[in-house]
Amino acid sequence: MKGKFIVIEGIDGSGKTTQINQLSKWLNSTNLIPENNQLVITREPGGTQLGKYIRSLLLDSSLENSPNSITELLLYAADRAQHVNEIIRPSLNKGDWIISDRFCGSTLAYQGYGRKLDIQLIKDLETIATQGIAPDLTFLLDITVDESIKRRISRRDDRIEKEGREFLSNVSLGFKALSEDKKWKKISAMQSKEAIIADMKSEIKKLLKST
Repeated sequence: MKGKFIVIEGIDGSGKTTQINQLSKWLNSTNLIPENNQLVITREPGGTQLGKYIRSLLLDSSLENSPNSITELLLYAADRAQHVNEIIRPSLNKGDWIISDRFCGSTLAYQGYGRKLDIQLIKDLETIATQGIAPDLTFLLDITVDESIKRRISRRDDRIEKEGREFLSNVSLGFKALSEDKKWKKISAMQSKEAIIADMKSEIKKLLKST
């Protein structure tokens, strides 16, 4: 793989969208990305056209019969397999850089720690869906559950966000465990936007020096 693959993880309300926007502006203003390559911004679920349909099924809170936990897990795996095949692998092979809002870590946190599904099953599906693709750098934007709820108070919750405080607390614990186990770069998202982006820039420069 010629390009670089950066993933931003965190519970809802952690500021992933804001930081991805800041990070993309910075990267596009530098010469870090080779001249003939580009920065690709994507997300899970929903990074492909097929993924957009899957996302609508996964997050629609108005569905009379919501997907059960196993169906939900398989839909996320299907979205990821299409995402890797259609967007991530081809972009990396061309030398492009990718920033993705969520990747495999979110499935482990939400479906493993949140839904209490079998972790090994989730990892097996991850292996099938990713076919060896893994991020070069994963950031965890860390906020408290109380702060997450506070930041989302004025917006309508999707189906996952409606699961409530206990579910979100389990997901948050999952993210923290994963960040330690997988050596992610955990950044306090309780800081200012400027402090957060400064930390991210520093880690990206370290990554380039080590490769």
